[in-house]
Amino acid sequence: MTQFSRKQRLGAGISAAAAGILNGLLGGAGGMVLVPGLRRLAQVPPEQLFPTSVCIMLPTTLCSLCFSAAAGPLPLRQALPYLAAASLGGLAAGLCGKRIPVLWLHRSFGALLVLGGLRTLW
Repeated sequence: MTQFSRKQRLGAGISAAAAGILNGLLGGAGGMVLVPGLRRLAQVPPEQLFPTSVCIMLPTTLCSLCFSAAAGPLPLRQALPYLAAASLGGLAAGLCGKRIPVLWLHRSFGALLVLGGLRTLW
C-alpha cells in the first residue's frame, strides 16, 4: 500500500471535498475539479488519475442521488434511455481505457473543459 504524505492527504481531501460540492450542486462537475486537484495537490501519478477519479465520484454521485430522491421523485422514465447508453459507454471506456495514452486522455479532458466553459459562457 502506498504511503501518502500529510501534504498529499490534505490535497486529496481538498480536491475531493470540492468535487463533492460541485457534483452535488451541479450534478456531475466534480471530475472537472477532482482530476486536476489530484494531480497537482495530491501528486497522483498520471496513469492513476482517471481511475482514481471514477472511484471517488461513484459514491459521491450515489450520495447526491439519495439526497435528490429524498427531496422528491426521480425522473427515472426520462433517464432510462440515457442510463443504458451511458452504461455501454462506461463499459467501452473501461475495456479500452488502458490502451489510450495518458497524454491523450489529458488533452481530451482539457478540451472538454474548455468547450464546456465556453458553452456555459454563451
